Amino acid sequence: MIGKSGQYRPAFRTPAGIGGCLALLTLVAGGCAPDHRISMGEFLDMQRMDATQKQDVALQDAPADLDRKLGRYAVGMGDVLMVSVRRPNGDAPDVPVTVRVDRNGQIDLPVTGKLTVADKELEDVEDLIQQAYVPAVYREAVVLVELLSADPTNVILVGAITEPGLVPLRRTERNLLFAIQGAGGITEFASGDVTLRRIRHPAEELTLDLTDPIELQAALNLEPLQNGDIVHVHAASPNTVFVGGLVARAAPQSYPPGAGINILQALAAAGGLRTDLTPRDGTLIRRMSDGTDAHVKLDMDRLAMGSDPNIDLLPGDILWVPHTVETRIQEFLNRNIFMRAGVSVNYSVTGIEFMNRSSLQSGRYGGGDLQDAYDPFGFLGQNTALQGITAQTAP
Repeated sequence: MIGKSGQYRPAFRTPAGIGGCLALLTLVAGGCAPDHRISMGEFLDMQRMDATQKQDVALQDAPADLDRKLGRYAVGMGDVLMVSVRRPNGDAPDVPVTVRVDRNGQIDLPVTGKLTVADKELEDVEDLIQQAYVPAVYREAVVLVELLSADPTNVILVGAITEPGLVPLRRTERNLLFAIQGAGGITEFASGDVTLRRIRHPAEELTLDLTDPIELQAALNLEPLQNGDIVHVHAASPNTVFVGGLVARAAPQSYPPGAGINILQALAAAGGLRTDLTPRDGTLIRRMSDGTDAHVKLDMDRLAMGSDPNIDLLPGDILWVPHTVETRIQEFLNRNIFMRAGVSVNYSVTGIEFMNRSSLQSGRYGGGDLQDAYDPFGFLGQNTALQGITAQTAP
């Protein structure tokens, strides 16, 4: 509007005197609290240290015969074997003999007597029997040993499994991996977490992530499963991350189990950062393995430029874009100055930046005129009195 003195005065009111100063001081003071967040570098070091500690523990307990645990079957107590002996000189073969491995790990064969076969693979049992027959009984002989039946250990499989129920396991297969395989494997809804409940020790419960090689190794190193033990394969919970603060759409975001989502993708799914402000700061809150929450400081500009790692989020992560001193001042100006003037401000290029950038004022980015240089928000153009003056003086 035009004052009595003929001078132009904006058609809006700025915060009056002391009140406006106190409001701005309050905004600034609110953004000056001590920052207890850790840097991205410190957070990545914590992640590496946590993984290293898990690996060290697993390696300390790693069994020397891990390959054997996943290798060929070795006979043991209760197994039933069929032993065939054939002489290569054309004589009729001996009648196959069916024997059971006794509690001492031995079998009893005609002529040769008892032989200890416990913990031997079938080929090793064949070599042992051949050595017993040749040359004491036969000059030459070919021995074949077959496993007719193994003494089973019955465990119970429940949860996200293809065929839940009672699963029989052979003696050297009494671990979580073979138990899951015996039930047809996991379903597409499984999370990878497996809980073992031992029927003889109900208070002892152990949960492991079998998708992690370190924890899988620890699972194979457990005491063998026993009859009645319960294996619970957990279904994956929705992959939900929580995005809030100065974003366009603050809300939880749910994805299919196992789907990867990183920081920039989550921000994009939230409609991006608010355009009426210039948020440059973010916080990632993650629950660590020891039960504590890590608060990680994020630099939005460095993330967008690729200078900082755009890390993957985990289910349950909170991505928060908080207010800073800069955004609080911008919001204060928006509410108390620009909004009262009927002006919409988009901080993709902020009004403050625009007025302080000589390159933009000079019109080098897309051209411009005097009105662009001295009245970027069009305050003068909106004043009806000035419009009338302009119309009267126009040639």
